[in-house]
Formats: sequence, C-alpha cells, structure tokens
Amino acid sequence: MALFGFEPDVWLPVAFAILMGASILAYVILDGYDLGVGILMGNATREERDVMVGSIGPFWDANETWLVLGIGLLLVAFPSAHGVILTALYLPVALMLVGLTLRGVAFEFRVKAQSGLREIWDRIFVAGSLLAAGTQGYMLGFYIMGFEPSFAAHAFAVLTGICLAAGYAFIGATWLVLKTEGALHDRAVGMARTCLWLAAIGMVAVSLATPIASPRIFAKWFSFPEIILLAPIPLVTAGLFLALWIFLRRMPRTDRSLDIVPFVGAVGLFALGFFGFAYSFYPYLVVDRITVWQAAAAPESLMLIFVGACVVLPVIVAYSAFAYWVFRGKATALRYD
Repeated sequence: MALFGFEPDVWLPVAFAILMGASILAYVILDGYDLGVGILMGNATREERDVMVGSIGPFWDANETWLVLGIGLLLVAFPSAHGVILTALYLPVALMLVGLTLRGVAFEFRVKAQSGLREIWDRIFVAGSLLAAGTQGYMLGFYIMGFEPSFAAHAFAVLTGICLAAGYAFIGATWLVLKTEGALHDRAVGMARTCLWLAAIGMVAVSLATPIASPRIFAKWFSFPEIILLAPIPLVTAGLFLALWIFLRRMPRTDRSLDIVPFVGAVGLFALGFFGFAYSFYPYLVVDRITVWQAAAAPESLMLIFVGACVVLPVIVAYSAFAYWVFRGKATALRYD
C-alpha cells in the first residue's frame, strides 16, 4: 500500500525507525529516572530509601516495557542490524540484564526481608541500578564510535557510561523533587544541582565525539545552510541547562506547585539530545554501514508487524498514562500490608 506516493519498501522502514526511536526515548526518560533514583539510594537513610522506592514503585516495572518494545522492533523490523549490533554489544547487554535482574529481585525482597538483610538488598538495588545505567552508557558510546575495536573507542564508551549514569541520577533527582517532601525533597534539590553539571559534561562529550567519529555526520551539522538551520538545537539545549541551574539554585520553595519544573526540564534535555543523536545517524542503523532500508525485513512482514504495533502502542501509552494519573502526588514509603 503506497503512502503519499511512497511504496511500502520505502516508508515502512522509516516508520519502524521512528517507532523504535520513540520507544528508546520513552525508555531512557521513564526507566532513566527510576534507575537514577536507585543510584541515589546509595547515600540515603533507611527511611529515605523507603520513600524513594515508594516514589518509583507503581511505575518501574511498566517503564521497562519500552526497552522490550524497542529491542523487539529492532529484532523483527531490522534483523540484519540487530545481528550486527547485538554481536558487538553482547557482553554489555548481558551485564545490563544482570543489573536489571538484580534490581527486580532486590526491589521485591527488600520490603519482605528482616531488618538486617534489608540493608543488603538495598545495596544490591543500588549496584544493579549502577550496572544497568553504566552498561547502557557504554553501549551508547561504543555505538557512536562505530564499534571500532580500539582503546580510544572503549575509553570513550566508559566515559559515556559514567556520564549517562550521571544523567540518570539527574533526572532521578528531579523526580524526587517532584514526588517527595521535607528533608528528602531538599536533598534531592542539591543532588539535582550536582548531577546537572555531570549530565552537561556527558552531553557535550557525546556531541563533540559524534561528528569527529564520522565525516558524514560532521558534514550534516557543519555544512551550510545546515549549520544555520540546526543552530537552535544546541542553543536551546544550553539555554535549558542554564534555566535549570538558575531554577534549582532558587529552590527549595515553599510553593510546591513548581516542583514539576525540574523534571519537565530534564525530559526536555533528554529529548533534545535524542533528537540531535537521531538526526546525526539517520538513515543509518549502524554508523556509516547499514541503512534502515538495507536492514529492513520484507515489506509484507513489516506491514503485518506495523498493524500490530498500531494496536499495541496506544494500549501501552494508555495504561502508562492511567498509572501515572492514579499515583499522582507526593510519594510515601512502599508497603505491602
């Protein structure tokens, strides 16, 4: 079925690339904040950890749905790219899954454990969060470098892993600003200030390394008139960093109605960074090697999957929105009684 004059073998791969990108962005934002909360639990009291877990309790499991969806779309829509990417990232993917598993087990066991063991499960939850966040950043950095098997590429991937973990900690801190009160709220403001600069360093590092790694990407950003047309992206990003810094410097406030502002700002930063990343790499799924059309499955298969995705995606969005609406407001300690 042609769409706007384009045949299915032309528009379907692009549509799936957009769906996959949207799923990954949703995962990075939603699971990013609860990974960030897990990282920040390492420097919290027992009472604070209970509230922090309570703030993500109703959402964290559903947030990981977007990771499953994104990887699933990569597998079924772009099987050849899936093979190349997962082969290059086999070890960090395995470590990420270990981290996510540790988080899931610790999340359930910490509440039911005796007081002496709860501390251990909390530490496991923090370790799992750090491992998952760090490996995701490592995969991002290694992907940017085109899976080049060099020391410089691996070193950059490690740096990206540290910076992404800091970015997750930042959005996690803004989530705590939104969802908590009292001393924990005030501490979350301080943590957000610190992590904001670490996230900025990470975004600058990725932004500089990406065009250096690929002459094609360099030309996409710095040729004329693209350099003029795309200038609003880094300018708005820098302005948003500055606005967040100023806003956080003036917190905490007695008026809690503005507690959502830092989280919305963090979401904006992640979205801007992802848009720049997507623009840089399109139409390639593997840097300068495999395009979305070369990696795509047969149009007949894609059409069948596309119909299913159009049914499943609204359902995921609807139940996620419903959960956030039901559990809106400030969080309390998670309890099972």
